Amino acid sequence: MTRTHKPLNRDRVLTAAARFADRNGLAKLSMRKLASRLGVEAMSLYNHVRDKDDILDSLVDTVIAEIELPARGNAWKSAMRRRAQSAREMFKRHPWAMSLMESRRNPGPASMRYYDAVLGCLRQAGFSIPMAGHVFSALDSYIYGFVLQEQKLPFKTSQELAVLGDEILKALPMEQFPYFHEFIVKYALQPEYDYGKEFEFGLDLILDAFETRR
Repeated sequence: MTRTHKPLNRDRVLTAAARFADRNGLAKLSMRKLASRLGVEAMSLYNHVRDKDDILDSLVDTVIAEIELPARGNAWKSAMRRRAQSAREMFKRHPWAMSLMESRRNPGPASMRYYDAVLGCLRQAGFSIPMAGHVFSALDSYIYGFVLQEQKLPFKTSQELAVLGDEILKALPMEQFPYFHEFIVKYALQPEYDYGKEFEFGLDLILDAFETRR
């Protein structure tokens, strides 16, 4: 019985490239490794993509397409909040995406729809052209900065945080660092603590501040 393979096409190539990057990191992606993952010869890929640069440009569009677009007619704050949350969720799925997005110069159709939808939501809400740019830039800076910090945290779960917190408390005398001890014991190590909630708090501060400028 012969084994049948799904026909190779551009979508399959890009999906495989994204999954490879998710598991191994973008730096390890090569045409040879991608072809091996798909069970084909490397030369077969060139029937569907021009080269690795074409794949990288298209991967930007692939991940941006996962971000929820602001719907026309929605309240701008709720639309921007959901857009920010969706972007953070995408970066969690694809930790390599941020550096790639900032390094490519050929935005695709999904990227352009995204930029236009965000600016359109802000303009329809009454923001001037410059202020729409300010809101877009400030929110993206916040999203990117928070995600970068989140990716660098030395813990992933509340259990890991508890172990880390205990180690910190043992290493740092309370007499020298009373406020840090207070923060760890009375806030960070409490059962209800969730670092992710800091994202929502900061996001609301930014959105509330821009509402006063609208």
